[in-house]
Amino acid sequence: MPMTRREFLAAAAVAPIAARSFAQEADPSPAAPGRHPLHLGDEPDRDGFFYVPRGYKADAAAPLMVMLHGAGNTAASTAYAFPLADEFGVILLAPDSRDERTWDGVLRNWGPDLEFIAKAMRLAYERYNIDRTHVGVAGFSDGASYALSLGISYGDQFGRIISMSPGVMQPIERRGTPKIFLSHGIADQVMPIDATSRAFVPKLKSLGYDVTYREYDGKHSPSAPVVREAFEWFLK
Repeated sequence: MPMTRREFLAAAAVAPIAARSFAQEADPSPAAPGRHPLHLGDEPDRDGFFYVPRGYKADAAAPLMVMLHGAGNTAASTAYAFPLADEFGVILLAPDSRDERTWDGVLRNWGPDLEFIAKAMRLAYERYNIDRTHVGVAGFSDGASYALSLGISYGDQFGRIISMSPGVMQPIERRGTPKIFLSHGIADQVMPIDATSRAFVPKLKSLGYDVTYREYDGKHSPSAPVVREAFEWFLK
């Protein structure tokens, strides 16, 4: 059974002390720029990190973006977003999926990743000064599919969704009215655009979502100009 809204909020509001079983010593300077491991769960090879942008100051609230990797990958693959996080002052939360193949919602088995992300978000709120009006979820490929599905399911927690080249859209249910930025390469052979984004966008608009959509010349890879536009859109 997937987490209910109340359970998600509870997991994100209770310090995950018991989950830090493999943590060594606490990060001595979690507000320093750069990557900081989450140290959550019981699998040190499937963890994730916070990326703190240069210039972050604890006395100024910063936007938070949950950044999701593609299938068969890890949080390290989200490094393409680091320069933009630095430029725009966005804290990134990049978790690893619990299953090394992909995210639970993509496998239609909502639960483990949902719980892990909720705990990681709680840690973010404890550790950093987060601007609660600018909390979003983003991803590429299977990470885009999960960002889109998770963001729609918990749209009362994520104000904005950035979905880059998604393959599926299968939320648990609809909550809130998050704004959505969706992009896709027209020559994508992994997630063919006609069967994915070109079908998703009309459906989302028919349901009343505010959708910004960008197609670009390219295959199955993020477009640097479009990723930049997505960050600018996120901060509006």
